Amino acid sequence: MTRRCFALLASTLLTSAAFAAPPADLDARVDAAMRAHGVPGMSIAIVEGGKPTLTKGYGVRRLGSPERVDADTIFPTGSTGKAITAAALAVLVDDGKIKWDDKVIDHMPWFRMYDPWVTNEITVRDLLVHRSGLGLGAGDLMFIPTSSRSRADTVRALRYIKPATSFRSGYAYDNVLYSVAGQLIEEVTGQTWEVFVRERVLKPAGMTSSVTEQSARFANPNRAWPHARTNGRVRGMGEQAVLDERKTLGDNGAPAGGLSSSANDLAHWMQVQLGHGAWTNEAGKEVRVFSEQSAQQMWTPVVPTPTPKYPGKLAGAAPKFSSYALGWSVRDYRGEKVIEHGGAIFGVYTYIALFPDRDFGVAFQMNSEDVQVMRGVALEVIDHYLGAPKTDWVAAFDEFLDMRTDGGLAALDAAAKATPAAQGKPTLAQASYAGRYADPWYGPITITNDKGALRVNFLQTPGLTGRLEHVRYDTFRTVWDNPEYEQAYVNFGLNAEGKVERITMKAISPIADFSWDFQDLLFTPSPKS
Repeated sequence: MTRRCFALLASTLLTSAAFAAPPADLDARVDAAMRAHGVPGMSIAIVEGGKPTLTKGYGVRRLGSPERVDADTIFPTGSTGKAITAAALAVLVDDGKIKWDDKVIDHMPWFRMYDPWVTNEITVRDLLVHRSGLGLGAGDLMFIPTSSRSRADTVRALRYIKPATSFRSGYAYDNVLYSVAGQLIEEVTGQTWEVFVRERVLKPAGMTSSVTEQSARFANPNRAWPHARTNGRVRGMGEQAVLDERKTLGDNGAPAGGLSSSANDLAHWMQVQLGHGAWTNEAGKEVRVFSEQSAQQMWTPVVPTPTPKYPGKLAGAAPKFSSYALGWSVRDYRGEKVIEHGGAIFGVYTYIALFPDRDFGVAFQMNSEDVQVMRGVALEVIDHYLGAPKTDWVAAFDEFLDMRTDGGLAALDAAAKATPAAQGKPTLAQASYAGRYADPWYGPITITNDKGALRVNFLQTPGLTGRLEHVRYDTFRTVWDNPEYEQAYVNFGLNAEGKVERITMKAISPIADFSWDFQDLLFTPSPKS
């Protein structure tokens, strides 16, 4: 039997199967979980047997405003958009413009990694699977929380980021190589990632409300605003508040997580995925976005990923195998293969899970960081379709996140006890710390002595400014003007002459998001002009 005949038979068997309806108590469950956790809004899309069976919004787009979330409300989708970038490359493969295992420098001769050997060997496929040797989240500060630099400039800076491991030796999640993938699309087609994705992926997929430009998101009145709890000792504690929607991701990082989409559009996207590159539109016509061969490539595991044991009540959700493919995680849940990805930018979460053997998928979006609600309800819906016993997964995630927060607070308390804030005076007069400094990959910062207070300004990250508060000896801490940002220690290293020779940084919170990769920075004084 040919592969195509087998696929046709499988499709016939699936479409003839009886699909379950969405849980009868779903609305009540979502409403109760949102109210209990103070979640402003959420949207859900469910696809079964090639058709959407639910696309719906819950709650409000923004706290303090009456506008409701509906099935066309757009949310930033974060890293779930990596699959869109992979699909755009798949279109180029189908067009004969590139191959998955082409060397990146064959299409972008000016591209460089830190190691010349890696520069010569890294392929298009390598850009998508987190095995380059870069450390976790390396380079994220080039576009998070925002940036004034271009995508091409971001790619050029990659040559200065030192690897954490050898090439292809292991898995470490990154975003910056998806920016490279976006720039590669532009080099090959002459169109920006934003334009190419819109014309060759979103339009054929019927994703009419989705946008690739941040400016287009801000122009859409039917959009969700980000929310988070940032006024506690660690992020996630305190009161829910609206965040600045323009300080969540720079345009240069859009191929890694800059797409915004709605429940209706994510339903179309899941139809395309479960249809192996094609979907049947509302007129009953099959529309192919990418080939079956490319669909298979994007779901084929490339890199094994860790399978840690989950604690407490979450133990039943732990996978037995886990891997990363091209913009997707491939793992198991309750013995079923699941193609999935989570996504987050500050204040907004997304989760998409596809069960190809069951021909159904779910997509959840939420405009806050109370991830236990989104992931918990998602697993409860999935269990419904798998016929699994009912489990209060929201409570299970609550328990896990409480443990994580308690651990973070305990670490902060231990650090404060070990090194009291009053210990040690600065070595230098305050004005002697001021100057212009630069990191090879991030770029320039200034430290000024402004009216008796030291201030730091990350010059290519608009708004990442604040004062430096002395902690001990030559270590200070940031007090950002925007309290939503993760605070960090700033340590000044002195040379034999007693002048500042280097500056290193580290996030203060032990549970800070990995995208605040302060620890990868090494600033040195810039030559005076």
